[in-house]
Amino acid sequence: MKLDLYQVDAFASRPFEGNPAAVCPLPADMPWPADATLLAIAAENNLAETAFFQPEGEGYRLRWFTPAVEVDLCGHATLATAWTLFNKLGYAEEALHFETRSGRLTVRRDGGGMTMDFPANPSDPMARTPQGLAEALGVNPNATFETKRGHGFYMAVLDCPEAVERLTPDFSKFASLGSGAVIATAPGASMGYDFVSRMFAPAVGINEDPVTGAAHCVLAPYWAGRLGKRSLKARQISARGGDVGCIVGGERVILSGTAALYMQGQINI
Repeated sequence: MKLDLYQVDAFASRPFEGNPAAVCPLPADMPWPADATLLAIAAENNLAETAFFQPEGEGYRLRWFTPAVEVDLCGHATLATAWTLFNKLGYAEEALHFETRSGRLTVRRDGGGMTMDFPANPSDPMARTPQGLAEALGVNPNATFETKRGHGFYMAVLDCPEAVERLTPDFSKFASLGSGAVIATAPGASMGYDFVSRMFAPAVGINEDPVTGAAHCVLAPYWAGRLGKRSLKARQISARGGDVGCIVGGERVILSGTAALYMQGQINI
């Protein structure tokens, strides 16, 4: 069987920026492949995420797989999927609705980009830095926060963007942390942003994720509270890098960005 496959760089204005995601449309009359098959495709693609979607009800069923596991929420692969529907598959409406493990997610056209309506994922301060976190990151955070949703995140707050840029994590030490991912973040005013970040998730098969929508569901509520503003401009300062617009409203976060096609073709399964 042949399936179409698109590789789209999300949170990017051109190829080779942002976060690459594979997008695999499934025909409406096709039974969902076994989870083992979906995971094998994602492992073969060897990207942070592969998104699979199929028409369902008024929208689409959307699932995301890393090379190792299925995840509850993925922002960049959702953005890549929406870009594919809007720009390659002829979807003409202004809004797309995806049914996911994190509930209904809506993506809208927004000028030359897109906005995504996602669930906020607030974090709680921790009384002390978890054992092994400083050793894994190579730095002692000023403060550490934790969220329980999905695979869970630790968020380590540092002084400045340069401290985040300089991080050289020891990924062999992440296994003992008991968290799906670690976000490092700092104020970003010196770089022209409200905040900056990097995200590390070796527990789910991704040492460093270039630009992470799900992480900004954690980051945006924290920085909105700390800075006293609802609308925030963020940058994930990985080697590829990418800009993420954030608007915080109650239990939801609106994330905005652009995307660019890198490759399209077919796979055989």
